[in-house]
Amino acid sequence: ILQNLSQTPVLRELLKEAKMPGTTIKIESPELCMLCCFSFKQEPQLIKLDQPGPLTLAMHQFVTEMQETKKGVVTPKELFAQVCKKAIRFKGYQQQDSHELLRYLLDGMRAEE
Repeated sequence: ILQNLSQTPVLRELLKEAKMPGTTIKIESPELCMLCCFSFKQEPQLIKLDQPGPLTLAMHQFVTEMQETKKGVVTPKELFAQVCKKAIRFKGYQQQDSHELLRYLLDGMRAEE
């Protein structure tokens, strides 16, 4: 899940912009338009960003580390710690479903908006 998220261009750009609070970003996603009817024009979304929360900052740090080519193994310790604060079910290193991690991670970041 984390590797896939780190390779999502729209998410990478949003996280990069999230470091600068108070900016307004414009999201135009041609990938989303291909899912719609071709005759349907999707309007870009304008989003005003506030101060990023700790989960969002940890996700930004993780994605940045994943993009560095000189970095060897990437360990998402801080990101995992922030996820555990939002969803205590992940504490204790028990096996969890990846879709649950994705849901808690994205919901947690959205709650910080």
